Amino acid sequence: MSQTEAFKEHIIQGNLCKGSYITVGAAMLDGQTITGAHVNLPLKTLNRHGLIAGATGTGKTKTLQVLAENLSEKGVPVLLMDMKGDLSGIAKASEGHPKIDERHAKIGLPFEPKDFPVELLTLSEQNGVRLRATVSEFGPVLFSRIIDATDAQAGIIAILFKYCDDKSLPLLDLKDFKKVLQYATDEGKEEIQDLYGRISTASAGAILRKVVQLEQQGADIFFGEKSFDVDDLLRLDDNGRGKINIIRLTDIQDRPQLFSTFMLSLLAEIYSTFPEQGDSDQPELVIFIDEAHLIFKEASKALHSQIESIVKLIRSKGVGLYFVTQNPTDVPDGVLSQLGLKIQHALRAFTAKDRKAIKLTAENYPDSEYYDTKEVLTALGTGEALVSALDEKGRPTPLAATMMRAPMSRMDILTDAEIEEINRKSALAPKYNDTVDRESAYELLNAKIKKAESEEAKEKAKEERATVSKSSRTSSRSNTTEKAIIKVLTSATVIRGVLGILGKLIK
Repeated sequence: MSQTEAFKEHIIQGNLCKGSYITVGAAMLDGQTITGAHVNLPLKTLNRHGLIAGATGTGKTKTLQVLAENLSEKGVPVLLMDMKGDLSGIAKASEGHPKIDERHAKIGLPFEPKDFPVELLTLSEQNGVRLRATVSEFGPVLFSRIIDATDAQAGIIAILFKYCDDKSLPLLDLKDFKKVLQYATDEGKEEIQDLYGRISTASAGAILRKVVQLEQQGADIFFGEKSFDVDDLLRLDDNGRGKINIIRLTDIQDRPQLFSTFMLSLLAEIYSTFPEQGDSDQPELVIFIDEAHLIFKEASKALHSQIESIVKLIRSKGVGLYFVTQNPTDVPDGVLSQLGLKIQHALRAFTAKDRKAIKLTAENYPDSEYYDTKEVLTALGTGEALVSALDEKGRPTPLAATMMRAPMSRMDILTDAEIEEINRKSALAPKYNDTVDRESAYELLNAKIKKAESEEAKEKAKEERATVSKSSRTSSRSNTTEKAIIKVLTSATVIRGVLGILGKLIK
């Protein structure tokens, strides 16, 4: 048996699947595609998370698109973070191309253009279904971590949440939170102190500045009602295909704090809401986080720790997380160690730092008698990648340099008219796009302050009336005495007596 035949058998045996699977391409040896040596990803292990990495222009986004399409066809709903705006084309079928036909002929797979069921979501003012969450849903711990609060500041935030719970004051948006914070250091200072202890004005001021900073990144649009129900991410279309939910993030690339805030809250909500799934034949939901370095770039150590914990735990809910970034070193080691599937597109070695990164990346993959991993990483062409997955028993599949299949949908963005059409047909837009601003902490505390001021004004007026009344009574008594004296002095008897005395004195 030749080396090529032995390699092909090695790949085929290592990628055998009894259950459902996705074929992402065919293995390559010495730069040549081995037709029929298909690289498969079992659906059973796709909740073990994964990484798609590679330099700019090497095909990461197209790989993401291929995975999303095939998951949808298998009835698995998908959530995509579209940072660059080039994933919306999944809603329209590919127009085809001779190079695509040539690629698929080498792989040994037919190419069939298809469109897929898409829902466009947004965190901002872009067209799409609005995603929101309330401050109360975040809770004091997560809210503190988002603004990178100190221990003392986190204690104050916990007190404010506790006060709102005790007094039935809904914390819906940042306006509510700021009002409660202001109340706790001003009009309600004594009330808060009696119930929970003194709040430092300096710490409260620092919290307010951090909240304002969060607002400037657009969080004032995100916090509020109606809260997005994560169960709406699990919908299927009429043909049983999973909905591909695309969050349009092109206008918040320079606001990583808002992005990481949203992601962490979404993952926390999914973890707390979804039931335990255990081992199942396919994931409940798969989430792809494009430009994943933005999550970790501005995150505090506490936030890193929170993300790492969620990555470890959320797979038991049947949810797979896939991080898409340029270099595996963009992802913290604690998270990287949890990723079962790794699809590594080409890396480029322009500097000593690049060569060191390539060496570290190569060490993340299983050894192979057919490859020098470091050399392959720099030799891969566009649309080629090193793939290492987990088989149905959780064991690593053979490392394969892979010719990746092409997306079945359009590899380009939608036009404004096409986006408008999708939004017009959306079943979720009527549910979430109307702004709700019901009575909450801001209005209730303003009413409470107004009532207190009114009662204080009434009490002051009462005191003033009492003072005036007392002064009036004193004046009245004084006038009565004066009148009595005048009456006596002007009486006929007194006058006659006085005149009689004067007469005697004259004589």
